[in-house]
Amino acid sequence: MSLELSVVMPCLNEAETLAVCIKKAKGFFAKYDINGEVVIADNGSTDGSQDIAKSLNARVIHVEAKGYGNALKGGIEEARGTYVIMGDADDSYDFENLQAYVDKLREGYDLVMGNRFKGGIKKGAMPFLHKYLGNPVLSFLGRLFFKINIGDFHCGLRGFKKEAFYKMNLQTTGMEFASEMIVKSKLNNLSIAEVPTILSPDGRTRPPHLNTWRDGWRHLRFLLLYSPNWLFLIPGLILLIFGFLGSALLIIQPVELNTITLDVHTLLYTATSIIIGFQFVLFYGLTKIYAVENNLLPKSNRYQKLFKFLNLEKGLIIGGLFVILGIVLTVISVSLWQATNFSNLEPTKLLRYVIPAIISLQLGTQIVLFSLFFSILGLKNAS
Repeated sequence: MSLELSVVMPCLNEAETLAVCIKKAKGFFAKYDINGEVVIADNGSTDGSQDIAKSLNARVIHVEAKGYGNALKGGIEEARGTYVIMGDADDSYDFENLQAYVDKLREGYDLVMGNRFKGGIKKGAMPFLHKYLGNPVLSFLGRLFFKINIGDFHCGLRGFKKEAFYKMNLQTTGMEFASEMIVKSKLNNLSIAEVPTILSPDGRTRPPHLNTWRDGWRHLRFLLLYSPNWLFLIPGLILLIFGFLGSALLIIQPVELNTITLDVHTLLYTATSIIIGFQFVLFYGLTKIYAVENNLLPKSNRYQKLFKFLNLEKGLIIGGLFVILGIVLTVISVSLWQATNFSNLEPTKLLRYVIPAIISLQLGTQIVLFSLFFSILGLKNAS
């Protein structure tokens, strides 16, 4: 008979709580007549956790590569069930109450997330910073960046189809594995459901493996790197709009703000904003290509259209026009200087030509170079 459910628990010195977690999971199988197994993904325990698991007839998978994500991937890959439910072996999650997850999986959902904020967080179960800052902020950013209607991105108890796990193509090895699973499910158009889950205090006497600031940063870094729109494109567009509007006003004439006069010195900053913003946009394009071509992000129709719309010829033409504009403005600047027999000029007048000339030359050169590099990256797409 084929197994319906595998309960996978990552394990690193969990001798204090491992037995109770395994017994609860097996009790759940018996209570609901589910053909299941318990898989312990051991990540190098030295406290006898492996012997405890074997004595309770749980399968022990030895995972040499260190890290929360590595341990889970090793256990999930060896799981034999159609469905997999993963959860920490610290007795903070109740493995006797998994039916809500199984019901959603049977309904056809690819990923079923627990929500501790809806189910209830018992006193002392979650540190203050995690409860009121870390989890809410990171979950909000996840919803904002990826348009995922999930209230608790970091709940450690979650279920998924085994076939869906391979579609996710998860790459991370640490605690950010939890965020990647949700993001990759969304990016691959997998169906996601959420069920209330109760979080109890950690049953161990030793400190948890989770490091508040280090692992929080790893989650935030992952969300940013997997969302080049928010990391590069949106900040770049804001800088470009601010730079172009500010420069356009200051090139015409100084801007008076009550007793303050904004002149060519401010123009230098607005012009620099254009360059920095354009760099952000270029990095967005390069990051997107790298992520897609290295299977970090799935290909989309918009991505395919990008290569059809942007090509070497268009880039060379646009870049060339900017270079020509820069040269023309440079010639005008030199002509103004020549008209005074190359004597001293009023800086505020000449810089209104010189600064746009320099910016045009820089933009033109960057567009040409980016177009060349972009066309090299797109060779595989064009073939």
